[in-house]
Amino acid sequence: MRFLPLFTALVAATPVFAIDDYKLGPDSQPQDVPHGEVKKAVFDHSQIFPGTTRDYWVYVPKQYDPAKPACLMVFFDGGGYQKPNGGTRATVVFDNLIAKKDMPVTIGVFVQPGIFKATEPPAKDRPNRSFEYDSLGDANARFVLEELLPEATKGLNITPDPNGHAIAGASSGGIAAFTVAWEKPEAFRKVVSWIGSFTNIRGGYVYPSLIRKSKDAPKPLRVFLQDGSNDLDNLHGNWPLSSQDMAAALKFAGYDYKFEFGDGGHSGKHGASIFPDTLRWLWRDWPKQ
Repeated sequence: MRFLPLFTALVAATPVFAIDDYKLGPDSQPQDVPHGEVKKAVFDHSQIFPGTTRDYWVYVPKQYDPAKPACLMVFFDGGGYQKPNGGTRATVVFDNLIAKKDMPVTIGVFVQPGIFKATEPPAKDRPNRSFEYDSLGDANARFVLEELLPEATKGLNITPDPNGHAIAGASSGGIAAFTVAWEKPEAFRKVVSWIGSFTNIRGGYVYPSLIRKSKDAPKPLRVFLQDGSNDLDNLHGNWPLSSQDMAAALKFAGYDYKFEFGDGGHSGKHGASIFPDTLRWLWRDWPKQ
């Protein structure tokens, strides 16, 4: 009992951190730098996902010069990423890092998953997100490459170098981003996957095995993974274990990868807090412009 006051004092002096206690840093705050322009549009004529409609946004940095090819980065579930006051504040981070030349001049395409519009009340719109994002195969990759990007980037000078093309997403969007690059490395070679759903929603748990089997001929991908120890654990699988399995497979097969594992849950807080450094890592060897 004589140690109780000392123990109490030590506990009182020890800082207590909550789960998901991640904050946005200065690179995620608006600064006195040139600001890019964001335009919204609707894509409603897909042949690959017929009957769907979706919003998308295109960010063009102030430094974009039509005479010089720009890099490209696509975001799934893009509605939140492109908001200057949203969780990730991607366009704010782009503004700041492009101004510092910490990343190249990059066009951002932020696309929502498809929905089937309700024909009459009281019916509601029906989402197509899981089918598009969680499914294996090349359907979503073909949608991005054959349908969305030709329209979204029309008139813009995008580098043809696949090393200048990145794709990102969270949760089901995270596995979707990986799937696009895995299926089409000739088009996308940089991946950012936050809290990716590499579980058995629609078969995504097979990726660690596929990655390991590619050891003798690894795909030319650079992959950034993020997850947290308090992520989901449900009938589809355990997200923290699945992400660790992905990271172990990428290491085994010799891929260029980075894995940030924190204590967060199924949220974008951790990914958003490290997004500026994620981009620096992703573009670390791209020529300065």
